Amino acid sequence: MNLNLASDVSGNEIGGFAGWATDLMETLGAPGAGLAIALENVFPPLPSEVFLPLAGFTAGQGRMSLLMAIVMTTLGSIVGALLLYYLGVLLGPDRIRRIADKLPLVKVSDVDKTEKWFAKHGVKAVFFGRMIPIFRSLISIPAGVERMRLTTFLAFTALGSLIWNTIFVLAGYWLGENWRSVEDYVGVFSKAVLVLVALAIAVFVVTRLRGRAGATRS
Repeated sequence: MNLNLASDVSGNEIGGFAGWATDLMETLGAPGAGLAIALENVFPPLPSEVFLPLAGFTAGQGRMSLLMAIVMTTLGSIVGALLLYYLGVLLGPDRIRRIADKLPLVKVSDVDKTEKWFAKHGVKAVFFGRMIPIFRSLISIPAGVERMRLTTFLAFTALGSLIWNTIFVLAGYWLGENWRSVEDYVGVFSKAVLVLVALAIAVFVVTRLRGRAGATRS
């Protein structure tokens, strides 16, 4: 069955982000999928878990080749990551320290510790970060701040993005008209990540407040 990409399996119009990405892919083909993913990297609220399976479904409908869907979305990931990498370069460690010095509960020493951690684990952080919601985009900024070697950054960004994108493009390709079910499963993963981030922030705030209270009493 050759469905119009502007409609879902029930014949209803696809709206929201999916409808916008559909228009891009209908107009530009595989480069449109790449553009959607590039923008998703720069603006994390845009959902890769929708765009990638949609690209796979589009390939399954014969509107683009499966290989080009994977290649162009991975290229889009690299382009988006590069933009954030250079944002990190523009910020630089000195500016980050000045910002940290003005933030409540944050110490400049926290920046120093983060720099040491990233110097030791940055390559793994970039690679695995490309496969974790939220961090997929944000990990490029500290890489730029710390001036990670560009070739290293590109290599591990490309590899991590290729794995992530291939999984979800193939899922959309194999699921066909049920491609949107991918969003439900990834949504659980994304919510789990958000909960862990919120818990980490809460622990940090409570620990820092207790530390200040103890210092005040002494």
